[in-house]
Amino acid sequence: MSGILVVGAGGHAKVVIATLHAAGMDVVGVLDDRAESWGRSVLGYPVLGGLERLESTLGRAVLAIGSNAARHNIVARFPNVVWVSVVHPAATVHGSVQIGLGTVIFAGAVIQPDTMLGSHVIVNTGATVDHDCVLMDYVHVAPGAHLAGAVHLEEGVFLGVGCAVVPSVTVGHWTTVGAGGVVVRNLPANTVAVGIPARPKEERIQT
Repeated sequence: MSGILVVGAGGHAKVVIATLHAAGMDVVGVLDDRAESWGRSVLGYPVLGGLERLESTLGRAVLAIGSNAARHNIVARFPNVVWVSVVHPAATVHGSVQIGLGTVIFAGAVIQPDTMLGSHVIVNTGATVDHDCVLMDYVHVAPGAHLAGAVHLEEGVFLGVGCAVVPSVTVGHWTTVGAGGVVVRNLPANTVAVGIPARPKEERIQT
């Protein structure tokens, strides 16, 4: 199988397929574990069945699921899949940027020099990542979010739509920052932070 299987049949999959098209990459079809999706199509590509088909194919695949935890679980479930990275030609990515397996970068994204992107990272539409940032595995930077220089996002961080992060801040692993949040200091792991400035919800309740 020479083309690429798209894993996930939701709205995010449409953007991934559009990115694959723009990058000149061939799509074979779509896989999704939700039985109600089987027999349908996503942007004209058939949903061929559940993810168990990944075990029997020799082809390549890309994850088209926005949930960081879901992507993590699928990669653990199918350790032998060849995951491909995709960069939209309308994204601006400096040549010094390191891009891990399975990472997708959508149209309008800007990624500046000496940034490192881990595996299965999503840099969504119109997001910007400035110089010397580190985005570990399974990070998702939502549309229109902006990272200043030397920001460190640990594994599984999710930055909501329109977030901003000031320079040299670290966000702990598997933390979510709500839409429009402004991160001005380090955030701990495994929390949800909201607001301007973004603070963990528990902290906001206490104050």
